[in-house]
Amino acid sequence: QVQLVESGGGLAQPGGSLRLSCAGGGSIVSINTMGWYRQAPGKQRESVATITRAGAIDYADSVKGRFVISRDNAKNTVFLQMNGLKPEDTAVYYCNADIIRATSRTTNILNNYWGQGTQVTVSS
Repeated sequence: QVQLVESGGGLAQPGGSLRLSCAGGGSIVSINTMGWYRQAPGKQRESVATITRAGAIDYADSVKGRFVISRDNAKNTVFLQMNGLKPEDTAVYYCNADIIRATSRTTNILNNYWGQGTQVTVSS
């Protein structure tokens, strides 16, 4: 029943901004590292930014200084504020998280989850 749901994608002009959100739902005990990944047509999926539960952050060089990742642990939500958007930022953006969940046998296990993805298009 655990799932990640992204929102906030859409169309932006070069130099514009978008804010992505990803909310975890279901039988979640806690979430460790959360992050954003993206995949453009014909290219491999790449890490954009990750953030640990304690707030340690790692950005890809291509977005450093333009994007800001943050999270709200109480709401099991991670955000990606994207500023100074460029056409090369166009991609499907996926939320990813390491989630500890409770099984039906009350045993906690950790699994990695992906959201369904949200399209970000940067164009004039």
